[in-house]
Amino acid sequence: MKLAYLDCASGISGDMMLAALVDAGADLAAVEQGVQSLGLPQCRLVAREVRRNGFRALQIVVEYPAEHAHRHLGDITAMIDRGQLTDDQRRLAKQIFQRLAEAEAKVHGTTVEKVHFHEVGAVDSIADVVGTAVAWCLLGIDRAVASPIPTGHGFIEIAHGRCSIPAPAVAELLRGIPLAESNVAAELTTPTGAAIVATLAEGFGPPPAMTIDRIGCGAGSRDLDEQANLLRLLVGTATDEASGAADICVVETNLDDATGEMIGYAIDRLWSAGVLDVYTTAIQMKKNRPAVKLTVLCHDDQLPMVEAVLFRETTTLGVRRWRCDRNVLPRRACRVSTPWGEVAGVEATLPDGEVRFSAEFEDCSRLASEHGVALSEVYEAAQRAYRNET
Repeated sequence: MKLAYLDCASGISGDMMLAALVDAGADLAAVEQGVQSLGLPQCRLVAREVRRNGFRALQIVVEYPAEHAHRHLGDITAMIDRGQLTDDQRRLAKQIFQRLAEAEAKVHGTTVEKVHFHEVGAVDSIADVVGTAVAWCLLGIDRAVASPIPTGHGFIEIAHGRCSIPAPAVAELLRGIPLAESNVAAELTTPTGAAIVATLAEGFGPPPAMTIDRIGCGAGSRDLDEQANLLRLLVGTATDEASGAADICVVETNLDDATGEMIGYAIDRLWSAGVLDVYTTAIQMKKNRPAVKLTVLCHDDQLPMVEAVLFRETTTLGVRRWRCDRNVLPRRACRVSTPWGEVAGVEATLPDGEVRFSAEFEDCSRLASEHGVALSEVYEAAQRAYRNET
């Protein structure tokens, strides 16, 4: 499994993430080709080596003519759909912008469809997000973990006026994610950077067990007196522990005074944060009250985030947790072609050497909906394609 660790000691922004990925080996020409296919006029990615407090890093600047457009999510989604991107690149870019739209809608009290993207709808932000999606897929990263995120402190001027750091959208995007204390009086994490790390990272904490193959350093646009303003990206191979073949954490809580909507929302938050599994069990508690036991399986470095979500989003006053062993089958990600499009899946090897393929539900359901065919037909076509291709 290819693993990435985002060392966000100086926060994260879209340009820092894109530069770190390119510095770690993603082909800049291929990234720029993907960005230019969106139809953004005269948009160029210019890369140069810089120094940040004595450390070398790559900086990428998006050059484009001045504009005054305020785009909606639908405008950006249509742009991504028109671009010459792979399905994975397109899906990832949309996921990041969807998170941005949901956060903006929440803080401004409107709907996702009506959100006006101001700073994050500019050409440079679009190029940073789509470029990151392209570069991430080019590197073939399977799983990512990030350090706790510093936001900086103080005040900034945005389209809606003066506001404190973290900006409202950044705070919303980082809900359930551990923050790191910082004495830097500047905005270290931008809305674009917060959306990227919230989408990509499955856990937050120290570096996981891995063998480092590549290191990329992406520079921020300013020099900081206190520290080097750069994002460090470690890319390598996960060990058995990091890939989940050793210990995992089980977290449980009993809920007899939480609504179904509240429990469902908490489950969605946990899935979005990248836990291994979440499920509920019907139980009966004191005074014969029907209740729900909520169980979460996660990696050790995800434990603080899981507990934060459970305490914030449910009525629980305490959780139970313990470590347990698990045994997983060797597996790898693969893709197959069906008459309606590509489907991602997982190829698992059983102890006797037999190989089993499982198609990704999200791809199958999307293709079934887009082409008006039964979900079972897409599943069966994916299985046939896998057998024919192997």
